[in-house]
Amino acid sequence: MALSAPARPALLRGRVAVYGLFLLAGMAIGTWTSRIPAIKAGLQLSDGALSLGLLGIAAGAITGMQVVGRLVDRYGSYRTMLPVAIAQGLVLVIPAYMPSLPALALSLFAFGAVNGTLDVAMNANAVVVERASGKSMMSSFHAVFSVGGFAGASAGGMFAHAGISPGVTFAAMGAAILVIALLSARWAIRDDPAREAAQTGSPEAGPARRRFGSGVLLLGVLAFCCMIGEGAAADWGSVYLRDNLGSSPGFAAAAYAAFSIMMTAGRFAGDRLAAWLGPVTLVRCCGGLAGAGLAAGIVVGEPVAGVVGFGLFGAGLSCIIPQVFSAAGHRDPAQAGRALAAVGSLGYTGFLAGPVVIGGLAEAVTLPHALLVPAVLALFVAFTARAMRSPRPEPATDRHAEPARD
Repeated sequence: MALSAPARPALLRGRVAVYGLFLLAGMAIGTWTSRIPAIKAGLQLSDGALSLGLLGIAAGAITGMQVVGRLVDRYGSYRTMLPVAIAQGLVLVIPAYMPSLPALALSLFAFGAVNGTLDVAMNANAVVVERASGKSMMSSFHAVFSVGGFAGASAGGMFAHAGISPGVTFAAMGAAILVIALLSARWAIRDDPAREAAQTGSPEAGPARRRFGSGVLLLGVLAFCCMIGEGAAADWGSVYLRDNLGSSPGFAAAAYAAFSIMMTAGRFAGDRLAAWLGPVTLVRCCGGLAGAGLAAGIVVGEPVAGVVGFGLFGAGLSCIIPQVFSAAGHRDPAQAGRALAAVGSLGYTGFLAGPVVIGGLAEAVTLPHALLVPAVLALFVAFTARAMRSPRPEPATDRHAEPARD
């Protein structure tokens, strides 16, 4: 049935449901990261051993993304995301009770696989909500993910300060995640690819019938470029201020804080900016702001300028990834899952590779020069912003998405 004006309450509930999914995904990641020191101490792991265990999350996330795309295209985002959203609260608890490094790595693989699967599926459902409403909403969804990460990390920090074990922390937060998942299941919009194929009479609607074009690959490259910058800012921003600019450890932490705050603020403003400027102009301006801001902060070479530079870098990157995901999902609704999985996998690879690339370059050309690479990549994104152009259906033409019945 058509999601037209009389269905606005259902659309609002569907939007809130997607907010819930992004919130719980961020909460899971934030909660886990806040208790990593306790897990490390409990298993008496060295830094190197812990890094090996943490590879399980990355391997699981990439594996989950490879599988989920076809599931979304065949069964719909609704049927795919809700089981993994519920599982997210369960797999969060398991790492706290692992007795050894191999067991921890295996549990983190499961955690990463669920998180990666949910990432693609909830973005696909966000595209369904966007398509049904005819409005840009992706930036605010990603902003709520950041809020969830902050909430999870803050809650985990309070549990840690109170001397409560990681197991109890994860169980409490896992229960909260489970409640949010069940509420989201009640309100989420249902999409049905098989029904859509039958009603449109398209024999090519199946996920394996045709390949998506090179435009999706380019979107993935843009995601890769942006996520290299996010990874570099997370791991090297504070190091740059402390070691290269001589700032105090406390002030050095302001580099990533400024980056995160400005990224979250930019995403909350992103939907209005997208409606006003359009996705191409928005990404072009954001890429230019990110590249020029970071480069200027590094060239000035003062601690305050460094913090401002990373803040502008975060503000610039804030709207790009949401617009990339939105463009990938709208490019071909019959293959939205596969497109989002491809873009998400490349983006996640960039996030993992960023710190390694910057570290290797820093050894060869110094860290300040290495940090110019993310700035150049952001400018590359600005110059290739036309990749954001993609066909978007009219507001009420998504006839095959239905709200979950109360």
